[in-house]
Amino acid sequence: MVQQREGPGLLKQAAIQIGAGGSAGFVEVCIMHPMDLVKTRFQLQVKPTAADPTYYTGIVDCMKKMYVSEGFGAYWKGIIPPIIVETPKRAVKFFTFEQYKQFFLFGASSPTPLTFSCAGFFAGVTEGALVNPFEVIKVQLQSNRKKMKESPSTILVTKEIIRTKGLGLNGLYKGLSATVLRNAVFNSVYFGFYHSVKSYIPLNNDPWLEFFTKVGIGFTSGTLASCLNIPFDVAKSRIQGPQPQPDRVKYKGTFRTIAIVYREEGFRALYKGLLPKVVRLGPGGAIMLVVYDYMHHFLTHKFAN
Repeated sequence: MVQQREGPGLLKQAAIQIGAGGSAGFVEVCIMHPMDLVKTRFQLQVKPTAADPTYYTGIVDCMKKMYVSEGFGAYWKGIIPPIIVETPKRAVKFFTFEQYKQFFLFGASSPTPLTFSCAGFFAGVTEGALVNPFEVIKVQLQSNRKKMKESPSTILVTKEIIRTKGLGLNGLYKGLSATVLRNAVFNSVYFGFYHSVKSYIPLNNDPWLEFFTKVGIGFTSGTLASCLNIPFDVAKSRIQGPQPQPDRVKYKGTFRTIAIVYREEGFRALYKGLLPKVVRLGPGGAIMLVVYDYMHHFLTHKFAN
């Protein structure tokens, strides 16, 4: 007797994972983009030797100065590249995570915390390689402090990068190693913590309690991952953003950039933008994992047959 295969087929399973991951990413980026912009502004600025009225002293101060000098729409500067890439990016993130899990069971019958962490790490490597060109464009747009009507469009910025720098490691793939390491460390902690903790907590029959439990675990996962990967994020912003001197490349290479920032600005500079990053990726991590879980459940039942 031939045993009937249980669960959806591979293609259907992939479509469900991609659909759920894409939905999660789109919702998260639309809500949390302003905090990503504030984070980038903090990471790019170097403390001046004299008083500078344009220097940001905190999240509220940054948002006030942006509103006054650039307008309300400035909070969503650089959102087009993430919107374009977010659905495929998150789809790849969640889909590759599910696939990588199979390779890191290490002989166990079910996934372990090490499985989740290793699968998350390599999902981050894949994700980072995919999104790097969009990150380069986004950082260039976010670093522009002009009013929205005076700022160049996404298309113009993209054309200018390709025309002057090309498609390689000095152009759209500038800062690739920093992006890959940032995403790999984040996803390793993010998925490792979330799935490991969730597996130890019994399923709650009350849907609201279950929802808030997932939100809490997701928030903690995003916060913890943000705290551990931020030096790579600072390096990425410095490499991909405007150089201090336009005619000289100061920030080049992930670990070299981290060493420069540490030597010239101190250890705390490697954690610039941590608060807005946590404010973004703490709730953002919760939104993403919860939307993914519920969309995955919905799509699995919707297309069960």
